[in-house]
Amino acid sequence: MSLKSSPQLRRELGVVGATVMGLGSIIGTGVFVSIGIAAGIAGNAVILAVIIGAMVAICNGLNSAQLAANHPVSGGSYEYGYKYLNSWLGFTAGWMFLLAKSASAATAALGFAGYFLNATGLSGRGFLVPLAIIAVIAIAIIVLNGIRRSNRVNIVIVSISVFSLIFFIFGGIPTAIATGKDNLTAFNSSAAKVLHASALMFVAYTGYGRIATLGEEAKNPRKTIPKAIVVTMIVTMLVYVGVATIAVATIGANKLGEAALTGQAAPLEVAVRSFGIPGGTQILAIGAIFAMLGVLLNLILGLSRVLLAMGRRRDMPRIFARLNTTGTTPTPAVIGVSIIICVLVLIGNVKTTWSFSAFTVLIYYSITNLAAFSLPRHERLYPQWLSIIGLLACVFLAFWVEAFVWQIGIALIVAGLIWHSVAVKLGPPELGVKS
Repeated sequence: MSLKSSPQLRRELGVVGATVMGLGSIIGTGVFVSIGIAAGIAGNAVILAVIIGAMVAICNGLNSAQLAANHPVSGGSYEYGYKYLNSWLGFTAGWMFLLAKSASAATAALGFAGYFLNATGLSGRGFLVPLAIIAVIAIAIIVLNGIRRSNRVNIVIVSISVFSLIFFIFGGIPTAIATGKDNLTAFNSSAAKVLHASALMFVAYTGYGRIATLGEEAKNPRKTIPKAIVVTMIVTMLVYVGVATIAVATIGANKLGEAALTGQAAPLEVAVRSFGIPGGTQILAIGAIFAMLGVLLNLILGLSRVLLAMGRRRDMPRIFARLNTTGTTPTPAVIGVSIIICVLVLIGNVKTTWSFSAFTVLIYYSITNLAAFSLPRHERLYPQWLSIIGLLACVFLAFWVEAFVWQIGIALIVAGLIWHSVAVKLGPPELGVKS
């Protein structure tokens, strides 16, 4: 029995729709939160960390593009690992994706709730978790209505988010010119801190993976997916560099880092207050709120498609391989990942979520690059050395996060592989994908 005997999702995404999905996945927690966290680690060298993270992400994005173009099914690197490597690496990729992005989705939901409560003037943490859960449920309902409706909602969300960041960049130029001489001094951070911050900033770019995981739903995927990923990465890098430069220039890296790490205020909100523009904080807050919702929307989409793929192979319960009657949505998978996210939201405050996501996502993309390296010559869109650079960069950066984070990550990889070995022994013969 092949995976082609399973019901397939309809192809409804073009270049614009796929690009918007990528932007919606990237522009959110990364730009509104992680730039501040990275600034607290690397100081004003956060600008360098943003660029390093972008370079690594571009390598990974192009490798993801050529894999998805040749193997356009839901599941991303989980499926690429199976097809071009082996079942163990394929399972590890899927397992890392589920762990990392479920935590990221919970963070996005809590981030939305925090920005919303801040914007409305409501006080008290009693509202935070319930509001975050309501957001997860609302977004899950949208996703259950299919990719076409999800994409329309996503266009609105991305438009508002990007507008607020463009406002931040251009609105902050006068203040940056006035104060930038003092704040944009020579980089004075250690290489270790810059690499640590680069690992965290890399995660802030990885939403382009949603384009690959939605490969089964893309029209003419060999052309659509590479174009969408390249455009997404260029736009995102320009926005991130602009935001980081303005933020550091206006209030300094130390203040920016304190705002993110203490949790007293969103870092970009602290920066926008220095602009002296009436209504500036409200404009940014609205953009942040919609951005967090966009991230949550795209994470639920991506997670459900990976869980769908794992269900098809019996790496997860078979129920997750089912689609709705119209073949547009993996309903059990959407419900399953939404429940997991809500459980993580109940924890309330996971301080190490971003670092944990950094390690697990870097391992995930290490497998992506290894799979791209294994592509036959006739399937390549880009030179093989690009895969080598991406692989080495991911493995290198993964171990610059806190030691206890990567130790926990390795322990979870081992636990997942133990489960996989049991599932292989107890389950039916391994399913394969026909070329």
